[in-house]
Amino acid sequence: MGIALAFKNVGFSFGYQENAWAGVELRGAAEVEEAIVYAASADVGQGARTVIRQMAAEALDIPLERVNLQPVDTANSQSAGSSSASRMTYMIGNAVRGAAEITLQKWRDEERPAKGEFTYLAPKTTHVDPETGYGHPNFAYGYTAIGAEVAVDVQTGWCTYPRIVCATDVGQAINPRLVEGQVEGGVVQALGWATTEHFIERDGYPLSKSFSTYLMPTIEDIPERVQSILIENAEAHGPWGARGMAEMPFIAVASALHHALREATGVWYNRFPFNAEHVLRGLKGRS
Repeated sequence: MGIALAFKNVGFSFGYQENAWAGVELRGAAEVEEAIVYAASADVGQGARTVIRQMAAEALDIPLERVNLQPVDTANSQSAGSSSASRMTYMIGNAVRGAAEITLQKWRDEERPAKGEFTYLAPKTTHVDPETGYGHPNFAYGYTAIGAEVAVDVQTGWCTYPRIVCATDVGQAINPRLVEGQVEGGVVQALGWATTEHFIERDGYPLSKSFSTYLMPTIEDIPERVQSILIENAEAHGPWGARGMAEMPFIAVASALHHALREATGVWYNRFPFNAEHVLRGLKGRS
């Protein structure tokens, strides 16, 4: 067994003024019958669009079914920034909440339909002082711990993974099922990076040119069980306490496997991937 800890920044850093825009339009007569939400955020499989609808419904205090999230279109939306740096929930959530507050006030003032928009600016960051080493390079951080069980066949070097446990501080899980899905995906992706994906190049030219030589993990390679533990310590400036988490499950997997292999074999392996050939070479000459 091996364990590793990691932390990661949320959002862009080192002096860039993080920002995200959202717009809300409320329609109806005596009550809000439909909330049209504009948020130019890219969903790349993480469930961002689902979470945006949830946060909009919470901010407007209406049923989820009444939230109509518009397709991403530069004709009616400004920028929400990229789906990267584990930032989307944090940034677009704050933008949606700000737009909802503005629009609700117009609704209370009898404006029909009521329209509002808001650009959220994250807490400012700074560069790290090269002399003192101090600074505020990021406005938020996420934390994770990985525990890995590895079983090694000492005759062949073949490794199997009975269980990988990922504990992640997500601030507040807006949608726990989606968070667990991202954890499982991140763990499996990291396992592939650490155990099967061997990129070979020579003199700057890639020799691994296909998926028959650059081996991505299949159902035969993944852990028997991935266990996700969600830890919720509210982020001070995050929407409803949420912080980003998408990349965090990936970071510490290789280190946890590294320590588990050491525990199982007595060998410190100093390079990736931890495939059967590499593991067996390390075991040569040992009883």
